[in-house]
Amino acid sequence: MTTIDTRPMRAKLLTADDLLRLHSEGVRGELVRGVLHETMSAGHHHGKIAVNLIVELGNFVKPRKLGTIVASDSGVWLERSPDTVREPDIAFTSAEKIPLDAKIDGYAEFVPDLVVEIISPSDSRRWAHNRAQMWLDYGAPLVWIVHPKTQTIDIYRPGELTTTLNEQDTLTGHNILTGFTCPIHTIFT
Repeated sequence: MTTIDTRPMRAKLLTADDLLRLHSEGVRGELVRGVLHETMSAGHHHGKIAVNLIVELGNFVKPRKLGTIVASDSGVWLERSPDTVREPDIAFTSAEKIPLDAKIDGYAEFVPDLVVEIISPSDSRRWAHNRAQMWLDYGAPLVWIVHPKTQTIDIYRPGELTTTLNEQDTLTGHNILTGFTCPIHTIFT
């Protein structure tokens, strides 16, 4: 007589190395405690906003040798066993955490000093808030949530109320990128 096991099967948890391998095979996503959460391309407008912000940040950070700016595909390894790897749209990490000449194969294991998330049309305001809170909980001192539809940016800092800037305002780097300023409207054009 054959017995059939009717207990639910437990999926094998993935590792950060598995995620890197999957990415090389064209699978895009993040790991949350070993579970793959696939992501999709967010489109042209999203990409244009990301580049506008990267250019503004890069023009400030690079000549001052303040640190490293990366885009979403780079990933940040936040937890081990099971692994969590998240992909902010843009991240700045200071040269004190990651030296400028560091060559990191795989995912960085330092929480960025600035995390930028650009909201996709399918993301809710609640999702955006939860995403920002997740980064703060991991220790990011500054999070910008960019809302293309409303052309606003929510600023999150630990222990402070969220501030929302609109296209007439100027984005600053607070104490993370002291002296950085950027008119909000230039990010969305």
